[in-house]
Amino acid sequence: MNFLVTAGNTQSPIDRVRCITNVFSGRTGAAIARTAWGRGHAVTLVTSNPDGLQEYGINPKDPGERLTILPYRTFDDLAQILQLQIRAGGFDAVCHAAAVSDYLPAGTFSPDPGTFFNARLGEWEGQAGPPRLTEQKAGKIKSSEPELWVRLVRAPKLVDRFREPWGFAGILVKFKLEVGLSDDDLVAVADESRRASGAELIVANTLESAAHWAFLGPVEDRYDRVPRRELADQLLLTVEALYQERGANG
Repeated sequence: MNFLVTAGNTQSPIDRVRCITNVFSGRTGAAIARTAWGRGHAVTLVTSNPDGLQEYGINPKDPGERLTILPYRTFDDLAQILQLQIRAGGFDAVCHAAAVSDYLPAGTFSPDPGTFFNARLGEWEGQAGPPRLTEQKAGKIKSSEPELWVRLVRAPKLVDRFREPWGFAGILVKFKLEVGLSDDDLVAVADESRRASGAELIVANTLESAAHWAFLGPVEDRYDRVPRRELADQLLLTVEALYQERGANG
């Protein structure tokens, strides 16, 4: 099989030296890519942390046959790489494990003199007229500003683009992270999310349990709780079985 695996976080620039990101390192995606490669598959790993492969004895600058490393840094980098790779075709399965930004900066602003935010009322106020903000556009916003307000807008869901408009018809594995949910609620949310993206499988966990286990499914109409150390192997076995079943059914 020919796999595409995404891993790592995305950076969303505020200026040329600052960004919004998240805490995830890409270890899960790297483990899945290494496992798929070790089982004889061709793998393209799109990752923000190529050096994470060294944990598995792979030199990211010379990964060897059947393993291609495509690094990215920002949300836009990842979106462009995925669009080009998926539209070019040839992948049998995509495991989209990257922790992609949900929101993107759309301007950084400082309050004008006499403008202040009333936190108690949740309102902007102006001492001598309407409250006003000035957008800061410097390559490095000055640290002398007493406060800055970053406007965030919702990012498009890249996982929802694989089917349409990018045209991917293979096996799609989605990943879902939630915080503070019970097992039953997590499974319910994950299954709804999987269906919304047209994915065959989803890996779901909470932030609290992420280091220990995740749910994988649906497998025979159920979600299995899989120890983290076994996740890559179980996921690959499940994807391979689904691929063989599809081939057998024409």
